[in-house]
Amino acid sequence: MKVQEILSAIKQRKYKPLYLLHGEESYYIDVISDAIENSVLNDAQKGFDQTILYGKDVDFSTIISAAKRYPMMSDHQVIIIKEAQGLKWKGEEGVEMLAKYVDNLTPTTILVFAYKYGKFDKRTKLFKAIEKAGIVFESEKLYDNKVAPWIVDEIQQQGRKIHPQAAALMAEYLGTDLSKVANEVQKLILNVPKEREISVQDIEQNIGISKDFNVFELNNALGKRDALKAIQIVDYFAANPKSNPVVLVMGTLYGYFSKVLKYHYLADKSSQSAARELGVSPFFVKDYEYAARNFNKSKLFHVMTILKDYDLKFKGLDAGPNTSDGDLLREMIFKILN
Repeated sequence: MKVQEILSAIKQRKYKPLYLLHGEESYYIDVISDAIENSVLNDAQKGFDQTILYGKDVDFSTIISAAKRYPMMSDHQVIIIKEAQGLKWKGEEGVEMLAKYVDNLTPTTILVFAYKYGKFDKRTKLFKAIEKAGIVFESEKLYDNKVAPWIVDEIQQQGRKIHPQAAALMAEYLGTDLSKVANEVQKLILNVPKEREISVQDIEQNIGISKDFNVFELNNALGKRDALKAIQIVDYFAANPKSNPVVLVMGTLYGYFSKVLKYHYLADKSSQSAARELGVSPFFVKDYEYAARNFNKSKLFHVMTILKDYDLKFKGLDAGPNTSDGDLLREMIFKILN
């Protein structure tokens, strides 16, 4: 089931007696388990009929004994096993106990396993039994190019809009940790007036990412072969290394020039088709088209070689002993533009 379907069912008080929430992305595991923890019982009932346990501190015998009990003050009792990956899932007698319980679930118990930072073994009989008897949800890690669309969708679900460049800027700087991204999204929702679109300026004011000196502006300056602007941005990066780590800058430049090169080889360069093939918003396609005019295929292959060479230098290979990251960035940008 999809996360919104599960949350909708919980909101409608349509519960399952067993939930296995697993996967590499912890955000949605927390969202679903928190929804169950916070909405099934009221505060008075929780003291009697809600139990929160942690995988590394509990065994299956304790879990099953608790699950077989009946509620005292409500229609359901809730048992949530947080950090369930800490349980001993292999070669233990307790796993057999759980399998037997899955075959004969207590209908008034809602048992939740929040299994984070990895996938449950789908080949096991236990997984198949849980899948048949309850709800299994896999929270998949979001790839880098999916974070910006996720931000746009998350904000749209709250009846708001965000400029594509603002979403892309957030995605590039915040990475794929959805808990962190979601916190920043909520900050924007609270601080930006409802009647207008969230802009790049709002990102600067509320999240602290410069609207003028960031990796996207560097990409644009290089794509336009604007040497003055590119050096100004690199100077800013050199003066603010914590906000603009070299690893982020290099990763973004490599991704950008890879897409420019890919653009050259597209059979269909229409906005929608190119956006789909490049994995970007249609809003940005014109930037890649412009950059492709300034960088032919031969030059782009040379740029890739430059990026590879300087990646090694930033890691300490073949760089002078007194050469700073800022000096290397300036030198690299000069070679890209000449």
